[in-house]
Formats: sequence, structure tokens, C-alpha cells
Amino acid sequence: MVILPTLRAIARISRVRALVLILVLLAALPAAADVIHLKNGRVIWADQVRESKDRVEYDLGEDTYAIPKSSVERIEAGGVAPVHAGSGGSAGASSDAPDITPPAPSFHHEADVAEKVIRDGKVDTDALSSLGQVSNPELAATAYFLAGKHESDHGNFPQARRYYESALRFQPDNSTLLIYYAATLMRTGYAAEALAYAQHAASIAPDSPDAIAMLGFVQFASDHTPDAIRSWKKSLALRPDATVSQYLARAERESTAESDFLQRESSHFNLHFEGKDTSESFRRDLLATLDSEYDDLVRDLGYSPRNNIAVTLYTQQAFFDVTRAPSWSGAINDGKLRIPISGVQSVTPELARVLKHELTHSFVSQMSGNRCPTWLNEGVAQIEEGKSSASSGRQLAQLFASGNEIPFNVLEGSFMSFSAPEATLAYAESLAATEYIRDAYGMSEIAGILERLSQGSSTEAALRATVHSDYRQLRDEMTSKLKGRYGE
Repeated sequence: MVILPTLRAIARISRVRALVLILVLLAALPAAADVIHLKNGRVIWADQVRESKDRVEYDLGEDTYAIPKSSVERIEAGGVAPVHAGSGGSAGASSDAPDITPPAPSFHHEADVAEKVIRDGKVDTDALSSLGQVSNPELAATAYFLAGKHESDHGNFPQARRYYESALRFQPDNSTLLIYYAATLMRTGYAAEALAYAQHAASIAPDSPDAIAMLGFVQFASDHTPDAIRSWKKSLALRPDATVSQYLARAERESTAESDFLQRESSHFNLHFEGKDTSESFRRDLLATLDSEYDDLVRDLGYSPRNNIAVTLYTQQAFFDVTRAPSWSGAINDGKLRIPISGVQSVTPELARVLKHELTHSFVSQMSGNRCPTWLNEGVAQIEEGKSSASSGRQLAQLFASGNEIPFNVLEGSFMSFSAPEATLAYAESLAATEYIRDAYGMSEIAGILERLSQGSSTEAALRATVHSDYRQLRDEMTSKLKGRYGE
């Protein structure tokens, strides 16, 4: 996403539990917490807080963070943390997360099989293989489904996909299996391939609001918006659902704004545009620019998205009508690249930069299984568009030295509700952190972090496994680097 300049920050912490069904299933759960009040007015909610001589450490889930003690005003024990909608994806990437409860699995003997398949918090592959060899297809399907759901719930979508595929070999007409498998395909960048499975689930269970809603999500993700609208209306007629209603309203806004749009395709993109607002030469040059930038990203990241990417060109007003994006945004990627082009008649350097930034989100989101923290997603996008943190380096050095930067765990969530000054600081920190990792370890390690995220690792676990730093170490190393390069 493209933003405007200047600084300030809000601390917001989301506790997010990844589920599987439609895109990303998120649930934030309130719990007892300690409250860290910072001198700059921010508040951090933590599971547990520990104080040492010069720093305060605090736990959130499985991860530990640290901040200088000099930046803390006071610590209060107890209380209930506020619940915020969170996201493991980018503020400008495909991270909008429907909060829909998965359909209840339609399997017999589930509890008995679960005890055999899931042991000590892991899939017992030997037990799973044995159950797969019995002469009872339902038992085998149940075992592989439970293994897949376990991996889905822990964010390892590539492995979950393999287990669901095995389950479907035993029960190819189980609608619940088809729904989960379609969701996982979509989650890992195979929206076009998911369509047949979602359609099959809806045909098997024509009165299931879950199956029909799933079909709508797959249709929307694969750039079939009118079909998605019809599916969601049918699902809502069977059972009201706030999230489906929200996505239906969004799709209807898009459909209204794009009712007269035309379409062109290239080898990697589906371009939607209003004919009277764009010339043929502009559209041709824009697609050529996108194709060239696509090739650059393949070289830099060692990855190629699996399906064509939708790109829509809007007038300024239509862009904000459809996306409801904050006023500071200059483009957005919510699974589709949405670009306002009012007054632009050629591919200017600025437009090319915006396209490269937003296109990078599509690569990063697919590489990470939509689990990339926002700071890294936006950091990679800014690097790819050609930005440098040199212009903000001195100010960042002062912020990090004084402990007044936004903590990395806060930057894991969406930036969408930030004001322009708040967003600018978030983006500047994101760029500086990603630049540090690139310069110290190389782009290949960034790709390694994204791969580990797609397999269910937390951000800190992925960092430790690649660059051997947790957030505390990364912050300390960045502070030293910024001080050495820009001074305090």
C-alpha cells in the first residue's frame, strides 16, 4: 500500500488464532493479562511480564518480546486484554479475514480416531499410515481429515493440503472434506483449482449455507464476482451470517463500480478497466510494465504465483467507494490489485513504483500462505519498489535509541486503521527492519522466513530458524546499526 509522510504511533496488540475454512479464519480470545504503560502513552497487553535491570520482557503466546525499561512508566497486573481484529497478512495485501465458524465435521468415530492420530500435540504419522491401510474408507478419511485439520489449525497449510487430498481419496463426495480442501487450496494460492471442489461441495450439499458460502469465497478469489454474489445471497437465504453479509456488500460495491468495465488478459494478469478512462496504448504499456515487474520478482524471490492476478483501474472516487480504504492509501491489494489512476494517461515512474509495491504483496502473501506479518510484507514491498530508509534513518535511530519505536509484535497486525502519521512510522520501521535482514543475511533468507511462515511457524520462530534472531535481538541489532549509520 502507498502512504503519505510524518510520524506518531498507536500500540495495538492482537491475539490471533489461525483456523481454516475461508481465506483466513481468525478468532481473538480475551484472557487475563498484565498491562505495560509506556511513557509515550502507548499501552501493551501481555500474558506475563518480567523486569530485569535495564529492560522489561513480556510474553504473548509462544513469543517473548523486550523493551527498554527506561521507556516504561508503570506495569499493572491483572485485567482482561481488549480484543482486536488481527491479521497475519499485510495492511495492503490479501489479508481480510472472514470470521466464520467451520461446519461441524460429518465423521463417525471422530473422538476415537483423534486419540490415535494426534499425540502430544503432533500428528502420529505411523498411526495415520496404519489407519489409511484398513478396509474402512470412512475411518481412513476421518484420520486424514483430523490430521489435516490439526495442521490447518497450526498454520501449516501445505501439509494440511496433502492430508486433505489423502482423505478425499477415501471419501471423494464428503462435503465437509471438500469445503476444507477448497479453503486450503485457496489459502495456498490455488483459488482457480479450488473452484471445482467448492462447486462439488455445493452440489452435494445444496442446502448447506457453509458449502455455498465457501463456493462464493472461491468464486470471489478467482475473479468471478457476479457468481460470488449469487452464491452469497443463496447462503444468506439459508442462514443469516454477518461476515457473509459483509463480503456480499463489498462484492456488490465492486460489481456496481465495475458494471461497464472491460477486460484484457496477459500471461500473468487479468486487467479490468473503464474503457472511456484509459487509452489502448496506456493499457498495453501498463500490462507490459506489470509483466516486466512480475519477472523481476520471480528472480528476486525465487517464486512464481500459481494463478493470474486481477488488476482493476479505478477513478479516485470509485477506488475509495469500493475499497473503503483509509484516506492515506494510494493503492491496495486485497487479493486483487486495485489502483486509482485519475488523471494518469501513461505509465509514469510513480505508477510503476505503485504497481511493483502492490504486486509484491501478491508474491509475499502466497509464499507465506497469507501468514506474513505486516511489517515484513510491507518491508519487502518497499524494497522491491526501490525505497530506502536513508531519508528517515536519523529519526529512526533516535526512536530506537530511546525505546519509542513501535514494537515488532504490534507491527505484525494490519496498518489499515492507522492515521497517516502513524502509518508512516510503521512503514519506515518495516522498511528499516527488512533492509537490515536483507543486507545482513540476503534475500534468500527472507524467502526462507516466508516459507517457514507458510508451514505454521510463528514469526519469531521463523526468524530464529533463518537469521538466528528473535524480536529482541533484531531490535538490538537494528538499534546498533541505525546508530552507527545515522547517529542518535
